[in-house]
Amino acid sequence: MPMKEKYFPNEIEPRWQSRWAEEQTFHVEMDASRPKFYCLEMLAYTSGKAHIGHLRNYAIGDALAWYKRMRGLNVLHPFGWDAFGQPAENAAIKEGTPPDKFTYDSIANMKRQLQRLGLSYDWAREIATCDPEYYRWNQWFFTRMWDRGMLYRKLAPVNWCPKENISLSNEQASGGVCWRCETAVIQKELMQWFARITDYADELLRDLDQLEGGWPDRVITMQRNWIGRSPGAQVTFKVAEKDASIDIFTTRIDTIFGANAIILAPEHPLLTAITEGKAESANVLEFAERLKMQQRGGGRTVEEMDKEGMFSGGYAVNPFNQERIPIWVANFVLMGYGTGAIMSVPSGDQRDFEFSRKYQVQFRQIKLDTEGREVAPEKMEAADEGWTTTVNTGQWSGLASAEANRLMTQYAEEHGFGHGTITYKLRDWGISRQRYWGTPIPMIHCGKCGIQPVPDDQLPVVLPKGVNLKVEGGSPLDHVPEFVNVACPKCGGPAKRDTDTMDTFVDSNWYYFRYCDPHNDEAPFDPAKIDYWLPVDQYIGGIEHAVLHLIYTRYWTKVMRDLGLVKLDEPIRRLLTQGMVCMETYECPEHDWLYPDQVSDEKTCLLCRRPVEVGRIEKMSKSKKNTVDPDEMIARYGADAVRIFVLFAGPPEKDMEWTEGGIEGASRYLQRVWRIAFKWLDRIAGLTDLKKMLAGSQALTDPQRRLRRRVHQIIQSVTENMEERLHLNTCISSLMELTNEIYDFDAAVAKSDSPSKEDAAVAREAFEALTKMLVPFAPHIAEEISLHMGHEKSLAFGTWPVFDPELAREDQIEVPVQINGKIRSRVYMSAGASEDEMRRAALDDEKVKSATAGRDVVKVIVVPKKLVNVVLR
Repeated sequence: MPMKEKYFPNEIEPRWQSRWAEEQTFHVEMDASRPKFYCLEMLAYTSGKAHIGHLRNYAIGDALAWYKRMRGLNVLHPFGWDAFGQPAENAAIKEGTPPDKFTYDSIANMKRQLQRLGLSYDWAREIATCDPEYYRWNQWFFTRMWDRGMLYRKLAPVNWCPKENISLSNEQASGGVCWRCETAVIQKELMQWFARITDYADELLRDLDQLEGGWPDRVITMQRNWIGRSPGAQVTFKVAEKDASIDIFTTRIDTIFGANAIILAPEHPLLTAITEGKAESANVLEFAERLKMQQRGGGRTVEEMDKEGMFSGGYAVNPFNQERIPIWVANFVLMGYGTGAIMSVPSGDQRDFEFSRKYQVQFRQIKLDTEGREVAPEKMEAADEGWTTTVNTGQWSGLASAEANRLMTQYAEEHGFGHGTITYKLRDWGISRQRYWGTPIPMIHCGKCGIQPVPDDQLPVVLPKGVNLKVEGGSPLDHVPEFVNVACPKCGGPAKRDTDTMDTFVDSNWYYFRYCDPHNDEAPFDPAKIDYWLPVDQYIGGIEHAVLHLIYTRYWTKVMRDLGLVKLDEPIRRLLTQGMVCMETYECPEHDWLYPDQVSDEKTCLLCRRPVEVGRIEKMSKSKKNTVDPDEMIARYGADAVRIFVLFAGPPEKDMEWTEGGIEGASRYLQRVWRIAFKWLDRIAGLTDLKKMLAGSQALTDPQRRLRRRVHQIIQSVTENMEERLHLNTCISSLMELTNEIYDFDAAVAKSDSPSKEDAAVAREAFEALTKMLVPFAPHIAEEISLHMGHEKSLAFGTWPVFDPELAREDQIEVPVQINGKIRSRVYMSAGASEDEMRRAALDDEKVKSATAGRDVVKVIVVPKKLVNVVLR
């Protein structure tokens, strides 16, 4: 088919997508003779429809996959679906659609969208976490971990709706009320499954060192903070007038003489005993319940909340000086960290300082300032959190804080009221959920034999169909007798199946291991294939996954290693957290949030003609109605234009703003590429052996020489960006520059009678480079132009262009000339000029001569190819 004069992306793109699919262009197999590259974007949640933010993420990975493929690497670039979870169950309840139908319909639609974008995935490796052949292995892992003591079951609090008699996730209990009936949520203890991730806390922390340089610094910092290793001391305070004691953890026992209160978490088990018999008891317990509700409601973190507290009426005794200090309850102390109780030291902790000021709790100074002075508490404007020198600290006064910390920990140990210890913010991972749409936990409860794992030959435990998701009381699976009632696998007697399902983070912990061997029905994967493909060379996803998913997947890898399944400690070599796609929001007083196409150019609502309020540039979200339909954009501009725009708008790690003008600009650029290629096609299509043709051309014209130089300079620039920085926007900018150079060359050639064979050869070299470097970003148009240039094979089987340093070298360079450090002129000279030649050229320059006339030149400093500095007396 001849190349059309006009560019019609909606004709070209489906044709290439069909060809790639028919020829399985992007399918790969393990090949020990070739180096591999595993390029991966985080699997997609099956929300029903992809948005532009998704497409940006996938386009980044696709560009890298194309590049590495053309560099000769065996590229694994798979895709799959994060298909279990509460949103699908909620949607099913709302729409009256079974979760599996909702999910598979979503997958079909989103897959169509991604294929229409022309992403180079190996679809033969596609997985969906809701497929029994996938979650069978979640269950298999679970039973192995149970056998190794890596899991346990205990009573733990959950959000509970007393009206619906069901447990709720934090999202379902947002604001402290049930999402279904808006009844106030309470805390209820249920038996829950936990994974002993804390057993790996030190290793998870230590192995972050391996990731430095490959992972963003802020992600590593976030993980360190989440694990939260804190060496310190545990100290026991007796409760005055009660047969009870409170353990607190502190990293600064040297400040204990400055403690002015003990502060408990609202859930602390001793709170009831401490308040018993006190006049304040009922008010305190009611206050504690309110704080629990606030913490469960989501939204702000405890650090962001206004500090609230109440005196319990009880006192504790400081074991170092026998001083009675009040016991408070407050919202910024968490039961899940340390012991659920802290000592308040206002002179050494800003949070305690603010709390004490707010509630007028008196305190003493126990630290000297940096100038060795003792500042009276009433004169302090903030706490001093640094290590200084102790004061008012008994026998340890006058010591450096660090030394006092060591000696006082030792003293507490010797006298039996404390000891050195290490705490972690990281808690064991609660992996069970009381909902339907998830992996069934493969455990059976027998009154005679206890908890028994489901045998391997009975896996997978498949979710039953037709379950009523609106039942009251427990998980929907509790109400399916044929699912619940089973025989014990050990004694054969009557038993009951566990009706909890797994946290969906289990699904996403190991999915990219399964990509390596997706159809294995004997094991989760073949270890030999893991040895070849893993670790992931480049992982791409949102910063919102920086902590939970990425800690859990690192943990799961170490578990698989300890189960003898893999050899590696860390699964991901390099990580890119891509920025969000943002858009301006609009709000109408009559119609709430508006979509962009509901707003006129004059910023009025097209529904009621009222002026709209222009909101902030925010992340695209359905709730803000600032989403853009990818299908509409692709239909209007083509997939390549969408890809070019989302990649050109900024560095991948930065947020980008969606603008209609931006995608129109991307479309115009591709039309320019098409027009100049069409114009030159007849002249260059039959040319072969360019190297020989150009090598025989001893005297190139200036336009020919300039275009060749720019071609090789841009090859170098794009290659370095792809290899080192992944600044795809800079790569596209370079390709736009190369396109402009081809147009300039075309204009220069037009002035001659007819293009020479050297003109055609130089142009062919430029188009070869342009199409090969364009294909990672706009694969359809690049493939089409390449085909019309005579290449029958896809560019996926081609090679990346290589720059020639000699051809990339400038003929002349511009050299600034300074006089006593200030630039006074610029001279032009050969790029290979010697230092002497640079010195002479600078001194012979007329501006330099004028500036140095009548003055002594002390010396001339030459920085080769950079500058010349003339130093005058």
